[in-house]
Amino acid sequence: MVRPKNDRKGAVGGRVAWRPMKRLRSIDLFAGIGGMRLGFEQAFGPDLETVFASETDEHARRTYRENFRDPFEISGDITKISSSAVPGFDICLAGFPCQAFSLAGRREGFADDFKGTARGTLFFDVARICGKHRPEVIFCENVKGLMNHDKGRTFEVIRGTLTELGYDAHAKILNSRRFGVPQNRERVYVAAFRDDIDSSGFEFPDSTDDTKRIRDILEPAPVSPRYYLSETYLKTLRRHRARHEAKGNGFGYEIRDWDDVAAAIVCGGMGRERNLLVDDRPHSLTPVTRVRGDLNKEGVRKMTPGEWARLQGYPETFKLPLADVHVYKQLGNSVSVPVIKAIAERVKTTLERHRGGR
Repeated sequence: MVRPKNDRKGAVGGRVAWRPMKRLRSIDLFAGIGGMRLGFEQAFGPDLETVFASETDEHARRTYRENFRDPFEISGDITKISSSAVPGFDICLAGFPCQAFSLAGRREGFADDFKGTARGTLFFDVARICGKHRPEVIFCENVKGLMNHDKGRTFEVIRGTLTELGYDAHAKILNSRRFGVPQNRERVYVAAFRDDIDSSGFEFPDSTDDTKRIRDILEPAPVSPRYYLSETYLKTLRRHRARHEAKGNGFGYEIRDWDDVAAAIVCGGMGRERNLLVDDRPHSLTPVTRVRGDLNKEGVRKMTPGEWARLQGYPETFKLPLADVHVYKQLGNSVSVPVIKAIAERVKTTLERHRGGR
């Protein structure tokens, strides 16, 4: 940022003087492994300090701690944490659980009380905490199904709640494939600015880079045989798809071309089976895990956790210390970091304008 001449407090030549961007404090709710925080930190740099984080999944907390060495402990269930126990903050990051609104789920919305977690109503804990502290920005991410759930009424409740709290909410569905990662992942993003901040000029970015393809995120050869399917498993997938096709359904495994983009990665086996590859580069055919039958000779494999991390835009330095089963779940639940960074840059610009920045 370039300071104008005579950048002292007060007016300069009839204009509002430049005031330096203060160091902002953020909180990371439903933090997962920290993808939303990472994108904001990439955009804000040293101007942003995380002062609180909460996440209920113990495995996600372990990955989070490996990558963010904070002086505070990661908190657990946000519904059991009082607003007063959260330190003051300027930006709230909240990727509240999406299963209640997902097209792939039961879409119970605010009525979703999965295993007593009340995950459909967790947005209101975001509202409770932000109502107490009145941050400058509330930033949320969720599945695109949130926008039209219950004929749009669910999203109107969320927008109306933000309005009652005194925020101007901007929302847009963005696709990760337009932000430098080869993954067809549509999500809705909400950036709500406190009403004393002029956010009329805020616009979501449309795209930064739509050129990336699967070949850009592949592991170098040889890929471990643990990721290649057994003959038995591959035959099972083919039979499963044939049964569905006979019924007129489109469900089944999919093999992606290297010059294609991946389907959205999600938790569970479906996220891997919809993104299989034919990788006939030299590799061992000796199994390193228990499999039924021999490894297939066609080179069909699932993507590796490292490839999934690249599909979500995580840097190579990001640590994924746990077993694959946990890593796949964590990355399937994560945000796409480059999308968050691109939006965060626009958020930062709006806050700088609020302070008279140039």
